[in-house]
Amino acid sequence: MFQLDEEAEERIEFICRMDLIGRSIAAAVVHNAAGPLLRSSRLSKHIPRVAMRKLLFNPNLRAGNLPALFADLAREYGPVYQIRPPLRKPMVFLAGTEINRWTNRHGRMHLRARDYFADFEKVYGASGVLPSLDGADHFRLRKALAPAYSRRRLADQMDDLLRHARKHLAEWRVGDTLSATKMCRRMINSQISPMFVSVESQDIFDDVATYKERALNVHITKALPRFMLKTPGMKRRARAVDTLLGRIQSVHTPAQRAGCPRNLADDLLSLNASDPQFVPESNLRFALSAALIASVYLGDAFSFTVYAMASRPDDYARIRSEADALFSDGDPGGDDFTPAALDFTHRFLMECLRMYPIVPMSMRTVMNACVVEGYELPVGTTILIAQTAPHFMEDVFRDPFKFDVDRYRAPRHEHRGHGYAPYGLGTHRCLGFRWMELQLAVNLLMVAHYFTVKVSPADFRFRFNPFPSMKPSKKLKFLIAEQVRELPA
Repeated sequence: MFQLDEEAEERIEFICRMDLIGRSIAAAVVHNAAGPLLRSSRLSKHIPRVAMRKLLFNPNLRAGNLPALFADLAREYGPVYQIRPPLRKPMVFLAGTEINRWTNRHGRMHLRARDYFADFEKVYGASGVLPSLDGADHFRLRKALAPAYSRRRLADQMDDLLRHARKHLAEWRVGDTLSATKMCRRMINSQISPMFVSVESQDIFDDVATYKERALNVHITKALPRFMLKTPGMKRRARAVDTLLGRIQSVHTPAQRAGCPRNLADDLLSLNASDPQFVPESNLRFALSAALIASVYLGDAFSFTVYAMASRPDDYARIRSEADALFSDGDPGGDDFTPAALDFTHRFLMECLRMYPIVPMSMRTVMNACVVEGYELPVGTTILIAQTAPHFMEDVFRDPFKFDVDRYRAPRHEHRGHGYAPYGLGTHRCLGFRWMELQLAVNLLMVAHYFTVKVSPADFRFRFNPFPSMKPSKKLKFLIAEQVRELPA
């Protein structure tokens, strides 16, 4: 079409060849560049390794204060670091406010809970229980069970809660010295068991709790070998779970439950009847015994609050003052426990949950590769999110080792943001935390209203017992020093 000289034709041909070469190179790059599944990003930072010497000689480790330990390590090594215990796989830890923020916003897209919980749920013959689910099934089950764990349901049964609490307090005798952990767990279980599953279980509670803790130490923390769950003592305690299940099923026929307030067992049995594929019968052994497992965690939280109150006489007096005001005109209703009525007590409980969190970290498996704070986490990596580490970071909470209830008042409001996380993060945040807050407050107020409790021994130096979850040292005891007023008959 156009007349071109020889030089122009050669130039056009040369440019065309260059284009073909470029296309070939581009195609080769596309076919040979591995995706994130097969390669590591060259731009991500190397995850630092914690020196075992610094870990073992950390004073917070010796005190059992895992959140403070994780905060110290994050301060020195950054928000992502790894620990390589002898004869164990490397453990990757994430800690800091930005980690909490990322987990809340993006964790559900990159992390799953199923892997670490699989062996534990098998102990109960279950598969796909609430803590091990993710995605749509997890959302659906949480939504179905939310009413059972709601503050509203507890508030509507306040008369029953007060009655169960008084019945247990009537067993206390002035001059008695009681184990802190056992005393508080049994007090909480005396309420949780009849209100969640409509049966009394104090006679088997210790066996169920001991079996559960051994299973956690074997299958979650990996602190004990598997055969430790198959000893004669553990087999005997495992039968207590079946005893509990039999009791629950014997009192939960439709005719027996007619006209009774709905509880957790009703909701679970209804889900099993309406959709046995979603909530199969094989999962009920775990799900129904979860009520007593809740008594363990809530009881340990209660033991921390009683210790904090008993070791601070001025705070004890202020909590008692709020309790006396609430009970001055008879028993309060569920709606009487307002923020104004519980101003000091509520802030006191928040500070207890900051300094003494029950579950200091969460274990997850990376299901979609991601980069967090500049560190790449490949698919299949097991990570431990230390969501409570910011509780002991000075840039989040001023003077973090000081018990200070005023940090939650204006203008400080130090709990606002992602640094305060006593109930977990993201989609796996504790479903019943509102119930827990109200029940803790009611029990603490009742103890202050009726009794004076003291720490025993008087010179007790506080330490944590951190495994499988945080609780006070076994050496902590409470002395029932005085009964301030008579319990109603």
